[in-house]
Amino acid sequence: MRNCLHSPLILLAGVVLLVPAVVRADEIVELVDEHGQKIFVNTGESSSPVGWITRSFSVGPPTGKSSGDYNRLVEETAHRFQVDPDLVHAIIQVESGYNPKAVSRKGAKGLMQLIPATAQRFGVVDPFDPKQNLTGGVNYLKYLLGLFGGDVKLSLAAFNAGEHSVQLSGGIPPFAETQSYVRKVTNLYQPKDSSAAASGASNAPPPRPIVRYVDEHGVVHYSNVD
Repeated sequence: MRNCLHSPLILLAGVVLLVPAVVRADEIVELVDEHGQKIFVNTGESSSPVGWITRSFSVGPPTGKSSGDYNRLVEETAHRFQVDPDLVHAIIQVESGYNPKAVSRKGAKGLMQLIPATAQRFGVVDPFDPKQNLTGGVNYLKYLLGLFGGDVKLSLAAFNAGEHSVQLSGGIPPFAETQSYVRKVTNLYQPKDSSAAASGASNAPPPRPIVRYVDEHGVVHYSNVD
């Protein structure tokens, strides 16, 4: 009887859940399985590494939509925030597989899997609305790219694990889930101008050597100008 008080059993939608005696309300996530049954799950955030957002368990009714159904919306939103639409597509593919009703264990929702705090931060009222979700998600991605100097991998790591985790780690955090996420997205993302950039770099003149000299006053100067 004493153990039952500390760890009560709750039966929901035919699933037995073991719930701690003290549970924060914001740790309970409502999920909908493939049969349309609602299941309430304790997210257990306190046991996760700082900033680690689990996105590997998405549920929701299939929509039958694909990348082609969102091309125009992605293009318009990406251009508005000056972000490569191909990068946005790669993120959506990994995050939700283009399911606008996807929900993760941590409560991340929609096409770009926005957690409630990020949705609120970027003015998203309905994260299941594709237009709102994309606007908030791409706006956040634009912010991260600016924060990390355009470094795509660091920005993706921050999109997955939070910018503070990246800043504290000084790079991609040592979370297997985050590292796998960055690999998956970058494997899908091929910048259109990558070949042109490589070609331009190969045709560019070599940098001038830096020369040290001392002027008539004995001051040391360094210059790469003839």
